[in-house]
Amino acid sequence: MMPYLPADLPRIAPGRDEAPWWEALARHELVVQRCARCGTWRHPPAPLCAACHATAARFERVSGRGRVFTYTIVHHAVHPLLADRVPYNVVVVELPDAGGVHLISNLIDVPAAELRVGLEVQVGFEDLDDGVTLARFRCPH
Repeated sequence: MMPYLPADLPRIAPGRDEAPWWEALARHELVVQRCARCGTWRHPPAPLCAACHATAARFERVSGRGRVFTYTIVHHAVHPLLADRVPYNVVVVELPDAGGVHLISNLIDVPAAELRVGLEVQVGFEDLDDGVTLARFRCPH
């Protein structure tokens, strides 16, 4: 299957705080960082809890079930490698079992006309040739 977006798009190398996120994706697991002191969920991963300022955190596995919080359909290629992929969607998915954390991703296999706020989605995993795995979402039906 062709990647949803070009696999050779430039990416930023993960830092220390994000490493467990990427390692879990490679195992086809979705995890979210959670403060070890107060339990606040956070994404993207960060070295400090915004709620209590603790530095101790853990990554907890979540179901990957969520709903579309908002979305956009991109019609203008913002990078030359995307020219043959427009239009494509960018979705913000809310994860209820992770304190309502929002993930930015794409909803694959859903026509733009069927996208809507509140649509139930389930995480899927897209393995790229270079060993990177990305979280993409699908409708569960």
